[in-house]
Amino acid sequence: MNYSNITGLTDEETLYRVAELFKIFGDPTRVRILHTLFHKELCVQDIADTLEMSQSAISHQLRILKQSALVKFRREGKTIYYSLADDHVATILMQGLEHVCE
Repeated sequence: MNYSNITGLTDEETLYRVAELFKIFGDPTRVRILHTLFHKELCVQDIADTLEMSQSAISHQLRILKQSALVKFRREGKTIYYSLADDHVATILMQGLEHVCE
């Protein structure tokens, strides 16, 4: 990877935002949700069923993931479908998995 094009690395606000991002990845439930969404777009009930958790617990974590711009959503009728916000989220998740599996 070429890191020479990253700007503002020493800026305190940027470093704070990076730390906040990694805090979001610090919760196992949120990581499990992101991993589930890595494979396909799902609604809250499908995520809850896959992770064997309550809908309310999943909704709470999805709210945090949305606020952090890690997931996006679309509405189809009354159902809301969630997916990873972009390729950066997938890359962070996969890099973390590769690191711990080495």
